[in-house]
Amino acid sequence: MRNPLPQTWNLERFFPGGSGSDAFIQFLKELQSNIAELDETLSGLAVPETAEQSASLLPMIVLVQTALLKLREAESFTSCLTAENQNDKRAVQLTGQVKSIQAAFASALTRFDDFLRRIPEPAWQGLLAQAELSEIAYPLEERRRLASEKLPPEQEALIHDLAVDGYHGWGELYNTTVSKFSIPFEENGTVTELSAGQAANKMYSPDRSVRQRVFELWEREWAKHADYCADALNHLGGFRLKLYERRGWDEIHREPLAINRMSKETLDAMWGVIEQGKDVFVRYLERKAKLLGVEKLAWHDVDAPVGNGNTTFSYDQGAQLIVEQFRRFSPKMAEFAVMAFENGWIEAEDRAGKRPGGFCTSFPISEETRIFMTYAGTASNVSTLAHELGHAYHQHVMNDLPALAQEYAMNVAETASTFAEMVVSDAAVKGAATDEERLTLLEDKIQRSVAFYMNIHARFLFETDFYEARRHGLVSIERLNELMEAAQKKAYRNTLAEYHPHFWASKMHFYLTDVPFYNFPYTFGYMFSTGLYAEALRRGAAFEDQYIALLRDTGRMTVEDLASKHLGIDLRKPDFWQQAMDVSIADVNEFLRLTE
Repeated sequence: MRNPLPQTWNLERFFPGGSGSDAFIQFLKELQSNIAELDETLSGLAVPETAEQSASLLPMIVLVQTALLKLREAESFTSCLTAENQNDKRAVQLTGQVKSIQAAFASALTRFDDFLRRIPEPAWQGLLAQAELSEIAYPLEERRRLASEKLPPEQEALIHDLAVDGYHGWGELYNTTVSKFSIPFEENGTVTELSAGQAANKMYSPDRSVRQRVFELWEREWAKHADYCADALNHLGGFRLKLYERRGWDEIHREPLAINRMSKETLDAMWGVIEQGKDVFVRYLERKAKLLGVEKLAWHDVDAPVGNGNTTFSYDQGAQLIVEQFRRFSPKMAEFAVMAFENGWIEAEDRAGKRPGGFCTSFPISEETRIFMTYAGTASNVSTLAHELGHAYHQHVMNDLPALAQEYAMNVAETASTFAEMVVSDAAVKGAATDEERLTLLEDKIQRSVAFYMNIHARFLFETDFYEARRHGLVSIERLNELMEAAQKKAYRNTLAEYHPHFWASKMHFYLTDVPFYNFPYTFGYMFSTGLYAEALRRGAAFEDQYIALLRDTGRMTVEDLASKHLGIDLRKPDFWQQAMDVSIADVNEFLRLTE
């Protein structure tokens, strides 16, 4: 690979000029024209009565998929602009413009879905029999079914229009709030203003005094912004609850489960196994406290390194490690990673002004992806980088599929990303030269298990309890803190000495408007990928193509059907989840042995 590798991404490839791009403005005009054409087509199109007449609908479906790809391209571009520079006001304005276009497209899709709903069964079967639609039969069937569960199309369209300055507007308030976040932090005699992303990285420091100081400042700073965050969270929750009430939905998990193409039986089976398996993770946290010289871990200690925690990886070293481990499993995935590293697909530079967190976003028309993070050289950063490359590879193997077949849910998206993490972390642990090195790498791996089984569980519990409280009116900051801390205590089995009551304010995932309950799909992906990894080890080189085949199916079946087809398992039963949990338990038992 090139040395040194670029640490800033190339967005000029898409629309030259950044937030001042004339090409992007023209692209948005074309997208609006496509949506207007779709509206006009829907208005003038008669519902087919026979199988023979159904072929007349093909141009309309082409229009839907064209607009969908363009909208994803536009959303990705503005997401990248606002993430790389939180002070780019023109990028914020473009985001608002794209949100308006998104609402117009959502309204058109509502009419499209209602049109599908009204097609008689003989004509419907004739439509699905068209060769051009063979790869999108499932998403079309899904859209038709879900349309029957919603309000009349005129009302759904009005909701989408009003959501731009209401629902989505409250979501954007988080981005505005976090852009004002700044912590003055003194280190080595120098005071630096840390952004949210930089402060979050500091909380992984091997120096407990640094973690403790940053965490205290972090909590204090989020407390200052809590009024804005509480307003946003309350209005997002209120909007969803009122919409669900109007649709006649009384179960808060109904929409996120439908979005993730997942049954409640599968969700309950997964959480049930996790609850039963937490005892060993309590022993891990207690042992870690002993190793760190404290009676009980504080929140900022949970992800702290144990052993040779000072080990850091330059960006080039981290990239090389990832590529080497990918290659052992999949030469195709390794070559893809090399391309992403060398061609400027990754924004990793550690600088002020960037949004916290990491993400991968796709430009489906250009058939490229972009990865965002702030790389500071920790083992956790290397894991994040591998994680996001897993997302990118998932999209890469689907680029040639129709747009509707590329619309895979978050839980299977997190499968590809956590699978990539697992490939890297497990190979690193097995290849450790000394027990000390093995312990450090193993502990980093276990930290992810704790995150998915405890931290994510706390988020799920909090959000479930928050919506129940929100049914009775606005939820105060004090009550939000109480709900958050209670969820953390339950999820962590009361093993911590100090919790993070303002986590609800600091975590971006609670403010995303596209996906409610942006939490349990992470745990699903982690455990499902564990099962996939076991299959990869068992099948050897033959699994590479089988893995690609599974990824390509993620946009056109339920997760239960996906697991049945490619792995021969039933996700609604605890057996598979227990096998995945056993892998994590074995890691903890090895950690306990090494630290005896």
